[in-house]
Amino acid sequence: MIKIYNTEIATNKFSEINEYIKGSWINMINPTEKEIEEVCKNVKIKDEFINYALDSEEKARIDVDEEEKTILFIIDVPITEKEKGTETYSTMPIGMIVVRDEFFITVSLKRTKLIQNFEKGNMKNFATYKKSRFILQLMLNNSSNYLTYLKRINKETEIAENVLKKSMRNKELLKLLSLEKSLVYITTSLRSNEAVMERTLKIKSVKLYEDDEDILEDAIIENKQAIEMSKIYSDILNGTMDAYASIISNNLNGVMKFLTSITIVLAIPTMISSFWGMNVELPFQNNIWGFCIMVSISVVLTLIVTWWLKRKDMLD
Repeated sequence: MIKIYNTEIATNKFSEINEYIKGSWINMINPTEKEIEEVCKNVKIKDEFINYALDSEEKARIDVDEEEKTILFIIDVPITEKEKGTETYSTMPIGMIVVRDEFFITVSLKRTKLIQNFEKGNMKNFATYKKSRFILQLMLNNSSNYLTYLKRINKETEIAENVLKKSMRNKELLKLLSLEKSLVYITTSLRSNEAVMERTLKIKSVKLYEDDEDILEDAIIENKQAIEMSKIYSDILNGTMDAYASIISNNLNGVMKFLTSITIVLAIPTMISSFWGMNVELPFQNNIWGFCIMVSISVVLTLIVTWWLKRKDMLD
């Protein structure tokens, strides 16, 4: 899918258009080969930069083509995915291409909240022809989105912990495991984005004005804050998982200890009845009260063993 937007310089009016004019923003979401060919033909670039951004395993980086005067920025953005009816968190690369100070292209595999916020045209001081600022605004809003996602992950962690306190269910343990995996992805992506932002400050191909530098510095600060939050939440979650693993192991040991004690207790009357079931001369076999005596002996011995096991904390 391709959509083209433009901000008029005279009126600063943002709108969707149907033609490729200088200063416009071209947004590509999971484009087909035909759509890629169309964009490349109209803006006169190679399809390599677009295809790089469509690789789900592509790392965040900056690539400069001096010959075509084209710059590719790739950053990782947070996304949510549905996996077996459960919402999981992950990251996805998004490409931002500056073409000769004439066009600005964004490329992604899926719709993202980051791009949708700009498509609505509600972003402050946003204009399609201000390409350097557009990139920095995307980076800043992306860092803010990471913070939002991290807060959601922390909230879901607390909910799963509260449920686990009442009942050790596999569903909640698997949820914590999924959140732990999400934090690994997010932390890795945040560190990659940090490297891209820091290089943006140094790269000469990107013209930065004073206000632009302030935006980039804010983006770097928020990204660092997100990295710290991600690390803290990851450490807490790791500790929680280790604690629940110990609790589960301890509970299992307790169950096995209890079942072993019950087996010992039940073995006593079984053993006595087995002895007196033999076809040999035995005490009380001719006594009219023999059965009652043996039952009484079994009960007494069972109670003694039960008391002893209870004293040794084997029946708690």
